[in-house]
Amino acid sequence: MRARPRQDDPVTDVTRALLRTAGRHSAARRAALCLVSTAGAGAGLLLPAALGRALDLLLAHAPATRWVLYCAVLVLGVAVLDAVETVLHGTVDARTTARLRRGATGHLLAAGARAGTRFGAGDLIARLVGNAAQAGTAPAARAVLPAALAGPVGGVVALCLIDPWLAAVFLAGAPLLALLLRVLARDTSACVSEYQRVQGRIAGALAEAVAGRRTIRAAGLEEQETARVLRPLPDLSRAGRRMWRVQGRAAAQAVAVAPLLQLGVVAVAGLLLARHRLSAGDVLAASRYAVLATGVGVLVGQISGLVRARAAARRLGELHAEPAPAHGERGLPPDGPGRLEFHGVTVRRGDRAVLTGVDLVVPGGTTLAVVGRSGTGKSLLAALAARLADPDAGEVVLDGVPLRELTREELRRAVACAFDRPVLLGRTVEDAIGLGLPHPRPAALRQAARTAHADDFVRRLPHGYATVCADAPRSGGETQRLGLARAFARHARLLVLDDALSSLDTVTEHRVTQALTAPGTPGTRLLVAHRAATAARADAVAWLDGGRVRAVGRHDALWAQPEYRAVFGADPPEASDGRGSTTKAANGGAR
Repeated sequence: MRARPRQDDPVTDVTRALLRTAGRHSAARRAALCLVSTAGAGAGLLLPAALGRALDLLLAHAPATRWVLYCAVLVLGVAVLDAVETVLHGTVDARTTARLRRGATGHLLAAGARAGTRFGAGDLIARLVGNAAQAGTAPAARAVLPAALAGPVGGVVALCLIDPWLAAVFLAGAPLLALLLRVLARDTSACVSEYQRVQGRIAGALAEAVAGRRTIRAAGLEEQETARVLRPLPDLSRAGRRMWRVQGRAAAQAVAVAPLLQLGVVAVAGLLLARHRLSAGDVLAASRYAVLATGVGVLVGQISGLVRARAAARRLGELHAEPAPAHGERGLPPDGPGRLEFHGVTVRRGDRAVLTGVDLVVPGGTTLAVVGRSGTGKSLLAALAARLADPDAGEVVLDGVPLRELTREELRRAVACAFDRPVLLGRTVEDAIGLGLPHPRPAALRQAARTAHADDFVRRLPHGYATVCADAPRSGGETQRLGLARAFARHARLLVLDDALSSLDTVTEHRVTQALTAPGTPGTRLLVAHRAATAARADAVAWLDGGRVRAVGRHDALWAQPEYRAVFGADPPEASDGRGSTTKAANGGAR
């Protein structure tokens, strides 16, 4: 019967590649660490022989000064090499951790919303902070593994050189020690993975509670939420106790076996001394080599550390296994008007089709408002236009070029975005508005702020545009205006506004939309709208219903349909004729 080919877990392959790449980042330091640690182990192996030789000379009343000096040099060398090893170990750990965090953060940002939805904010923080730090110890742990093995192996070889019977006595119990190490590695891997998984659950619940702290406080649910966040603690405690039980049991078994082996070696050495086959110095050396040969404690620590690092690296591997969008090599025509096209676009989330067969054209230089009830895919359509998400079928095209085929730099130059809850990145307010611009000009940034009607309140801040963002008191609407200013400052050929006007007061929204839709305004605008007045000012409206484009047309033409009016909360019976008071109010407000 033919054996089936082994199929590796993709996450395992990604994890291995991740550790290999991270290890190569500090290859020179790892090599130095391996050499230094091995040299230290070698010096430690030479020391018992030198001590034994010095003892024999002293007992024979022969000159022993040279061997005593050798011993002193070896002791000093071991101390210096140990100090250098500590520095190199810490450096490699820090560099590797930084590399893993940088790579994981970059991949997370490139993967976009799907990664955040799959893992959750708290779990992602746990992976990027704790798991990255634990995984970062793997390259250094592997580098010092030869030195950890050199003690036991060198000890056995030295015992054999002193007398083969000593090595034979020790090797009689060696299989038991090997079995202990194998069981340790197997059991530790399972319990460490469980421990880290429960840590991620707690971190996820804590992040949710922090994000909803105002709601929790307003509802008086502090105690209930505290209990919810801490509910996995018993599972964490069980996993932790199991992990330490496994390691403690292995250490206890090793401690029980190792002294017996050492005692056996010393007993045989005593018999050989009584038969004048060994000297007192040989017995001293043999006792020390027996301790080195049974140095399971060092191996237990190294293997446990490697197992924990690999388990943590696997959690990073799961993050890297989430696919990130690939970019092409094409550019846009330099004089393109910003014509945006959706051709047969379908997007699924699990088994549900959120958008189905969307065909839509936004002529260059126009404003399209996207409206629809909650859950109809408006924000997803905006994300597709900015290529913050990719369709499962169909194509999104800008000025004749599919977005998938654009270089990342060309795509981000051509498309600017503003969101309902913008995050202001940058030290100062001016930095936040100019985020991502290669050479931001203060005058251009202030003009963008004026277009977004943010200039007045920014000038009232303690230090104006130089105010540190964390020290700038602002409302939700003011934060949203700064997000709009950031988008306007890019002067992109396509501007995507995903509910970016929702927190503005009616007067400010009217002024901003006037600036967006004014004749001669460059670029194309696609905005997700929830207010009838915003939709009325657009050149056209795309009405989404059930994941499909139900209609495209002018707002006043669509308003005649009761279902369209219901999207904005208008009462269809009061305005069913298209000329009632509700209709007039909506269209009057639009104007």
